[in-house]
Amino acid sequence: MPSAATAMFPQSSESRFLKGLTPREVKDLWAAGKPRSLLANSIITNQGNPAEHLFLLTSGRARHFFATEDGDRTLLLWLTPGDIFGGFTFLSERQDYLLSTETVKDSSVMVWDHFTLRGLATQNPKLVSNVLSIGADYLTWYVADHVALICHSAHERLARVLTLLAKTIGNQTRDGVEFDVTNEELASAANITPFTASRLLSQWQTSKAIAKRRGKLLLRSPDQLLMPPL
Repeated sequence: MPSAATAMFPQSSESRFLKGLTPREVKDLWAAGKPRSLLANSIITNQGNPAEHLFLLTSGRARHFFATEDGDRTLLLWLTPGDIFGGFTFLSERQDYLLSTETVKDSSVMVWDHFTLRGLATQNPKLVSNVLSIGADYLTWYVADHVALICHSAHERLARVLTLLAKTIGNQTRDGVEFDVTNEELASAANITPFTASRLLSQWQTSKAIAKRRGKLLLRSPDQLLMPPL
């Protein structure tokens, strides 16, 4: 039988931010925050601005991106319900947001300001432990991504991005895992040119490792992505 916290917050009940919290602690946490609804393509955090709020995505989808000096966007991690962002808000000394965050779909979030969050962290050390654990995962992802950029080919990097997206935002179907993503988004995330992304995707379509349908990408055979390109 679901707990009171799960029944009250079903879409974020699997959140690692809430791991180990009692139903009462989750209720108190929710009471200290403020809910917000956001339209698709809304910028929630701006890279370089003061980190004044922590956000927990409760529905929809968002993603991080880094804006270069030329104004280009480098897409990084996709976020799903239960994920948090703006973790620098937890620090006692004020910091700036390292990345920008935007919604991909109409979404909802819970928001806590810096002052409130510092008080909650003092009252409940488990929140700090959970944030540190999530931060460690981000560091692990960054190291893997940096090594891939240095050591892996464009083919290998794009295969890694597809596999990661399938796990993060994919929906299991009878034929494979389906998710919505554009060639341009894949190219940005894999740090390759749109032309290279299009060429590799065409090769994988020919080998039936993937399929494009209804504006979405269907990953049929992850193992085939690792096979040498034609």
